[in-house]
Amino acid sequence: METTESHGDSLGLEVLIPEAGKEAPCCPHGPTLLFEKLSKGGEAPRRFYACSACRDRKDCNFFQWEDEKVSEERLKARKSENQLKRVGFTQQQQCNRFVKFASLAVHEKRFCQDCQLLLLPAEHGAHSAHSCAAVSTAQLRRPSTLLRPLENKKSYAQYLFTERSAHFLLDTVTALGYNMVLCVGTPRLHEFIKLRNLEEKQPLIKSLLLDIDYRYAQFYKQEEFCHYNMFNHHFFNGESSSAVLQAFLTESQEERVVMVADPPFGGLVKPLAHSFTLMSQTWRKLQSPDSDADMPMIWIFPYFFEPRILECFPSFAMLDYQVDYDNHPLYKHGKTGRKQSPVRLFTNISAKDFILPKDEGYRLCSVCERYVWSLNKHCNKCNLCPSKDGREWKHCSLCEKCVKPSWKHCTTCERCCLPEHPCSQSDETPGCFTCGSLKHKRRACPLRTQRYTHTHTHTHLCPLLLHCSTVLHPLRAGQYIDIQDLSSFLFWRYRKLQYRLCRYTHIYIYIYIYIYIYIYIYNDGPLFYESGITTFIYLFI
Repeated sequence: METTESHGDSLGLEVLIPEAGKEAPCCPHGPTLLFEKLSKGGEAPRRFYACSACRDRKDCNFFQWEDEKVSEERLKARKSENQLKRVGFTQQQQCNRFVKFASLAVHEKRFCQDCQLLLLPAEHGAHSAHSCAAVSTAQLRRPSTLLRPLENKKSYAQYLFTERSAHFLLDTVTALGYNMVLCVGTPRLHEFIKLRNLEEKQPLIKSLLLDIDYRYAQFYKQEEFCHYNMFNHHFFNGESSSAVLQAFLTESQEERVVMVADPPFGGLVKPLAHSFTLMSQTWRKLQSPDSDADMPMIWIFPYFFEPRILECFPSFAMLDYQVDYDNHPLYKHGKTGRKQSPVRLFTNISAKDFILPKDEGYRLCSVCERYVWSLNKHCNKCNLCPSKDGREWKHCSLCEKCVKPSWKHCTTCERCCLPEHPCSQSDETPGCFTCGSLKHKRRACPLRTQRYTHTHTHTHLCPLLLHCSTVLHPLRAGQYIDIQDLSSFLFWRYRKLQYRLCRYTHIYIYIYIYIYIYIYIYNDGPLFYESGITTFIYLFI
């Protein structure tokens, strides 16, 4: 599930949120996502449907172009394949099995480690050749210690909170006054809530687990678990499961509910935000009709996704608390420098209400009035505690902001970056990748959805020559422009657009550019308009 997401002006794939009422074809993991394949040189992007949960085609090979016509035979075959890949037991059957299993004697309780299944006495013989083990009552109460974590990073990468992080989340939720927790992809937090309820020392907390790992269905009741895909807001058991969520949120009218979500690292932010927004809208409709509040959320994700999360949820803020995991090789507590866990808490709850543990290295910043990491020093110039990665950042007076300690200011790029970086390949240059305009980005380009053809070279040259007009305005006003700066600009724009031209076409491009510059200056304005560009170009081909 560690799929990439295209943002800004980078090439690759970009996921598109489906329009209301438009149904997407389904794979075994529910409705697929619509992706847009971005091409170089102004080519028209193509859209296709692919699985929302798996990046590797080996795990789910669904693929369909948006404009592809699918035959009835293929639709029937696809439907049959989806049914064959469904789980063996329904949610109700799993609940009935668990009731029978819990009533068995201790020596009869067996768990098949190969099939990851609780076995009833009648099934022991069929699994005699498998690796089976006895199951204790403590293990039944903590399924995450019994089940083998899923480790396929391209589909179901599953990492579980350490007890330290799980206890912190539960203590924080309790301290904030929430008595209902919607656990989205957080099975260990769900376990800890149920274990604390058994102690009966504190007010009971009701929780509902939504997770794509169906193995947890054999340990919980129907009102405690829903088989759910958070990337497309799909309930695998249909309306019966969605009704469970509806009932849970309906009950929250008289209680305080919070959603705690821990999506797979690198998961697509847009689909996740869309699913969380739909749940928040459902919650809002059950509140006062005039209410415009959002459901309280805690989104657990790496800190470097902060810009994308804030783009979807501007009201969110990132906390300094470092979440660590039992079965992750890197995201461990106690490490220093860049080896620290990059996973943070993003929330729409006031950051001032979160009390981070001082014995783990957090402190209260009296200026920001919130807890931060001990090395996150307050900057009086920026008026905030700027560090994101746990290291002490430094202030750059030229950039007028704090940057990472390993970065240095580059006079060529006019920004702070790593000491060994290619200045000519700076990604910070403004402009639109599609048309070359400096006034907007690619996602806001009016030509983004238009179809382009590459029959003639002048199709590629139009944006470049139009930019000559923009740059040459100071020349006509009598101002001085360094020819090196002009050449660098033209070279960057040519390189940025990366036209698919023949081997020697770039030589002709520079001839066209300088002829255009000459005629522009001495003819008091642009040489060409849409009707005249073809004639001008073909004079020199």
